[in-house]
Amino acid sequence: MYSNLLESNQIIYKTEELLEGASNRFKITIQIANRAKRRKYEDIDIVDDPRIKPVIRAILEMADEVTQPEIIGD
Repeated sequence: MYSNLLESNQIIYKTEELLEGASNRFKITIQIANRAKRRKYEDIDIVDDPRIKPVIRAILEMADEVTQPEIIGD
């Protein structure tokens, strides 16, 4: 999915995009942390790029879900 090493600027941009779209910064921060924690333990057998931390992956996924609702589907 995110096999390339990501640019720091792209991560910062996605984080800002996610926070701007949230009505409550604290709540979105907790959601990101929970998703990262859940993914860390659920995907232990899936070999992903180890250079991308679970919290970064959670931020990128959630930002994509917010900006591209067609990803989520019905």
